[in-house]
Amino acid sequence: MHTRAAKPVTVRSLHGETLVEELIRLAEAQFSGLRPVLFLTQEESVRTVSHHRDRLSALYRFSLPAMDMVDILQHKQGFQRLAEKLGSPIPPLVHIRTLADLPALENLRYPVVIKPGERNAEYSSQFKKAYRVESASEAAGLIRRILLAMSDVVVQEWIEGPDSNIYFCLQYLDKRGQVAGSFTGQKIRSWPPQVGGTASCVAAADAHEELSGMTTQFFQAAGVVGMASMEYKRDVRSREFRMVEPTIGRTDYQEEVATLNGINLPYAAWCSELDLPFPAAAMRERPVVWRVHSEDVQSAAAQGQSLKQGYPHDAHVADALCRWRDPIPCVAQIFQRARRALRSRTSKMMGGLPAARSKS
Repeated sequence: MHTRAAKPVTVRSLHGETLVEELIRLAEAQFSGLRPVLFLTQEESVRTVSHHRDRLSALYRFSLPAMDMVDILQHKQGFQRLAEKLGSPIPPLVHIRTLADLPALENLRYPVVIKPGERNAEYSSQFKKAYRVESASEAAGLIRRILLAMSDVVVQEWIEGPDSNIYFCLQYLDKRGQVAGSFTGQKIRSWPPQVGGTASCVAAADAHEELSGMTTQFFQAAGVVGMASMEYKRDVRSREFRMVEPTIGRTDYQEEVATLNGINLPYAAWCSELDLPFPAAAMRERPVVWRVHSEDVQSAAAQGQSLKQGYPHDAHVADALCRWRDPIPCVAQIFQRARRALRSRTSKMMGGLPAARSKS
């Protein structure tokens, strides 16, 4: 919201009927007669726009898979079934909705990863993004607590390997399902390690042909159009790539790493939606590392690594927020962190004060 590269406008919600009403309001006011290209960044927003596409498609330009396919691919169990049907490489998974489903945990090979079937606000407020657990009994104990917040948990066999074994393929597919742009990247570190979001990543040219081909084959078979990406992890035991999860209808968290390395996927989307030619992509010779500095520092420290460990020796480093040409987002982040720290310290100090005596 603080970048010099955009003019911010606010809406009352990023999902549900309120978002639809706000998009209609903006289309009739600021965007009257323009029918701009709509870029989404959150799963909940994608679900809303998908379910209300008939009301919004005359006002905005966007491409999404069929509504039922969006729903299938946004749910981990739905994706699992489709990947198995299409013969894609994916680890076994069980879906837990009630305590009666817990015996199925014995059918998996441990360790496993436990996470919500789809994004859930109640889950996010109480639990981490994902958990690695080492036994069926440990998994059952954790799931019993999660089921109190939501009845939609998936448990999948863990793919052995460090963060640097996690790869992703970011794509934009036009209305005909043809790939307008494709980029393959590799994580350097996650935060928290192993189970968190991307802390730093870079281009993975050596894996591009294999993963771009595998990703395109899956998305075209599923009828996917628009923004899409697939995360993979290379198993250290077999050296084979396994699918982890897709992102549909929106940009990915680390989407900019593609642009920094020469593959501008949002521009490819814009050209495609306006039926304009997209210039031939050309990867930069010098690799660019994209990182969230604070999270990369924490991840490196937690794993006993130096900050530059895993970076290509000749790489340029671009921070997700801190740029000399666009400094205010970084300043705003520093201010927000200082304010949170002050609030936390004040809260602890107030909590340690003795209770005031009541007067009779």
